[in-house]
Amino acid sequence: MESIVMETKGLTKKYRQTLALDNVNLKLEKGKIYGFIGQNGAGKTTLIRMITGLAFPTGGELNLWGKTGDKELQEQRKRIGSLIEGPALYPYMTAYQNMEVQRIQRGIPDKSIIEKTLKLVGLSDTGRKKVRNFSLGMKQRLGIAVALLNTPEFLILDEPINGLDPAGIKEVRNLIKKLNKEYGMTILISSHILEELYNTATDFIIIDKGRIIEELSEAELNEKCKQHIEIKTMDPQKAIMVLEQKLHTDNFKIMPDNTIQLYDHLDDLEKVAGALAEEKVLVTGLTVTGDTLEDYFLNKIGGASND
Repeated sequence: MESIVMETKGLTKKYRQTLALDNVNLKLEKGKIYGFIGQNGAGKTTLIRMITGLAFPTGGELNLWGKTGDKELQEQRKRIGSLIEGPALYPYMTAYQNMEVQRIQRGIPDKSIIEKTLKLVGLSDTGRKKVRNFSLGMKQRLGIAVALLNTPEFLILDEPINGLDPAGIKEVRNLIKKLNKEYGMTILISSHILEELYNTATDFIIIDKGRIIEELSEAELNEKCKQHIEIKTMDPQKAIMVLEQKLHTDNFKIMPDNTIQLYDHLDDLEKVAGALAEEKVLVTGLTVTGDTLEDYFLNKIGGASND
């Protein structure tokens, strides 16, 4: 069971008449970076708050490392670090002083962990500089450092790159990948910046109206969003013959609407058009296309805005 960090079974949360989570069944495996995607109000933060013990389910079951029940869950939560809705920092203290306050409050005996953690997030050289003078990226990295003080096995980050400039986003992305690769840390990231999530996560969870509507790996997402030449024709069978015999490829799919998705010759659209024309295949559409993660997400939830 140690390979399953977190599991929910029929997890439900109701606030008066609002169903925030609706029968959620989910497993998170050790060593993966999960991108958690959903609109505002979809249930992302509600689930995160339940995992970390800041909210409690109306129904269903939550397991951490195979353990359940209030007492057992509280014990297992010591293995979790989290940054939810922005870091709570003391602006007139240094990075080290902020970390020392957190260490004392959480009863962590090893003082040397502060320097180690600040070095890990790239803040070991800030010296006497007050947090109020930090850039947003530095503040976010310090917030993550606070989450890492207990050397967690499972790190939860809720909107960790909100408000950051491109340099700050890159800093946080590199840190997340380092924590995963070098420390084998399992990470759950909720973010509205889907392009960045695509560049960071190994797996994706899509939630809408309190329900998990899809879970997929990076490879599965890439397959579904893969760049391709979309061929629309009145004679798909003849077009397939041209692809196989003239362009010597079988790297294509016929879709239910009879369009053809060709995954070869992406940089030579004219060659494809010429081969089809030579064999007098009537083509009504020929374009290079492919979804981004944002396109894919919006298609899954029916085209609603993600703002």
